[in-house]
Amino acid sequence: MISIVNTVAFNGIDVLPVSVQTQIAAGLPAFTIVGLPDKAVAESKERVRAAFNSLGFALPPKRITINLAPADIAKEGSHYDLAIAAGLLAALDILPKEELSHYSVLGELGLDASVMPVAGILPSAISANAMNKGLICPKSQGGEAIWSGLDDILAIDNLLALINHFKGSQILSKPNKSDIKNTIHHLDLKEIKGQEAAKRALEIAAAGGHNMIMVGPPGTGKSMLASRLPSILPSLSVEEALETSMIHSIAGELKDNKIITDRPFRDPHHSASTPALVGGGRKAKPGEISLSHNGVLFLDELPEFQRSTLEALRQPIETGYVSVSRVNSHVKYPANFQLIAAMNPCKCGYLGNHEQECNRAPKCAIDYQSKISGPLFDRIDIHIDVPQVNPWELANIKEGESSEIVRKRVLAARNIQIQRFREINKTSDKTYRTNNDLSGKLLETFAKPNTEGEKLLINAAQKMQLSARAYHRTLKVARTIADLENSEQINKIHIAEALSYRRIIPGKSAILMGK
Repeated sequence: MISIVNTVAFNGIDVLPVSVQTQIAAGLPAFTIVGLPDKAVAESKERVRAAFNSLGFALPPKRITINLAPADIAKEGSHYDLAIAAGLLAALDILPKEELSHYSVLGELGLDASVMPVAGILPSAISANAMNKGLICPKSQGGEAIWSGLDDILAIDNLLALINHFKGSQILSKPNKSDIKNTIHHLDLKEIKGQEAAKRALEIAAAGGHNMIMVGPPGTGKSMLASRLPSILPSLSVEEALETSMIHSIAGELKDNKIITDRPFRDPHHSASTPALVGGGRKAKPGEISLSHNGVLFLDELPEFQRSTLEALRQPIETGYVSVSRVNSHVKYPANFQLIAAMNPCKCGYLGNHEQECNRAPKCAIDYQSKISGPLFDRIDIHIDVPQVNPWELANIKEGESSEIVRKRVLAARNIQIQRFREINKTSDKTYRTNNDLSGKLLETFAKPNTEGEKLLINAAQKMQLSARAYHRTLKVARTIADLENSEQINKIHIAEALSYRRIIPGKSAILMGK
């Protein structure tokens, strides 16, 4: 008695087909699972045995062998429970083998035969749809699977429901899509008084998807500004929403059957380890930079992070993905995120504050800022000072522009970029969405300034000793500033403003950044 049931394994966000081959043969009673199972998969036999007992079934006193093929791929997770149980039921002729072969099966079994949620339902449903198969999954995640566009979904709450469905005594209805209306109440920019220069920089960063760092004494509003960035960012497109939701599904972070429509905003604590930030661990799970894909990664108190952790960000910032290599696995996760960082100018935080001056300047600032390498600073497009706000201003300045007003300008600039890249994206392997994605010939084509602007940029680059990367990133920021003004040409004034957001590497500019 042999049966084959389809399920999946995960390699990053890639879904690999796996066959659960079940054989019930004569011999001494045994229940063996082979095919590189991890501890959770090996323990599946006890959960399956208990689930069968709760339904009044008894496993036959024979030699039961479960092979997870291909056998050279490591099998991890509890989602194999339901497929193993279905394979046993098919081998015992309780479920029809032919009909079951048209489905991919995922779910964790409880001891009472209930089917509990597992990670990775959305990418599994997308994969099943691509292979013209249906999906059998936990009932609580049917609403997540339906977003894949798959029609044939059996969402079950217990093993008995699956048996009854194929026996014809209980017909399972198609799950419904959950409501995705935005229930997140974003903080508003108008609540921040003063800091007009920082608000302007934040608007430019939002419009072009640029990386940004804010430097200033404690309590000047750096974290408040960063937390309000999502309120001026556009919502995710359909493609971006599916990309982002797949990563969160793999990580088990999709809630209430809803896909993600707002751009992620992740703000890990500065004690976060390198695997927590870039991904990894025993099962090479996605890290914070992948969970912030198509969104924002906010690193507060930037110099307090481990230096090795910060250096691990350099490659993903440039490439838009992260490769996690371990002895037993090599996975690749998307990591196209917008980095927003905040830091004090020195250890005590008061460099440049005339009322409470740092008493160890400039050594305090040089030592503190040198925790961040020059190459990492070089990859940040916008450097902005956030000075102390006068108490008189806090009491008397009226509210500034609301996030809704700023967001309209950001959306207008983003629409210009969408139109700019529309034809290119039809033939390019890479998807261009914002000015921050520009590189090579496209940068020369779309971000070439006029004669006066180019002359200013070249002279400034020589005096400021800008690297080629910083030179190009300045052009990208200038392109975004021009888009905000609906200017097709990059003028001298756009270059000048973009240059004002550059800083020289730490150590040479410690005092300058604290002003």
